[in-house]
Amino acid sequence: MNLFRLAGDMTHLLSIVVLLLKIRNMKSCAGISLKTQELYALVFLTRYLDLFTKYYSIYNTAMKLVFIGTSVAIVWYMRYHKVVKQTYSKDEDTFRHYILILLSFVLALLIHRSFDVIEVLWAFSIYLEAVAILPQLLLLQRSRNIDNLTVNYVFLLGTYRALYIINWIYRFFAERITFRWIPWISGLIQTALFADFFYYYIKSWKTQEQLKLPE
Repeated sequence: MNLFRLAGDMTHLLSIVVLLLKIRNMKSCAGISLKTQELYALVFLTRYLDLFTKYYSIYNTAMKLVFIGTSVAIVWYMRYHKVVKQTYSKDEDTFRHYILILLSFVLALLIHRSFDVIEVLWAFSIYLEAVAILPQLLLLQRSRNIDNLTVNYVFLLGTYRALYIINWIYRFFAERITFRWIPWISGLIQTALFADFFYYYIKSWKTQEQLKLPE
């Protein structure tokens, strides 16, 4: 564990806390893509199957359980909470996320570390996480009234992935670890998807204006 990995984990956790605060306190999920949240829930459920086969540390186990539990809770709130579900922007959240699931699964069957259930599903989760933000970014493009909590949630998600890339670079040179091209290339693609958002986020912060993403 190094500082960059810890900062990445804490930033990821903070992004979830921000989203849950918005949903629980404001009783609103306006501007949040249910499809992205469903993809993230699927990512964690398929990636952390090793909870039943391997033990690394209390920290590792606790973080896995937190990410699984919170992702499922967010989906539940958006789908079934009698107040929150009424604020869901269904008409704007139209990305066909099942295509991402199908493509990620096919890619995992073709490119994986070893051909067994846990490893294929792990690869699937890596590929799916790389593109899971797409429905959310599309929803932000279509939304004309984006609140600060939603914007900060997406910003923290992108920051978490950028910190993980720095962590990998650090480990590659400092710890001499081998190049893990499945997660690393997927992580680079995921971070690249946030680049446009980061540009407009910083621009809106400097001008003190509301964030607006171009069509």
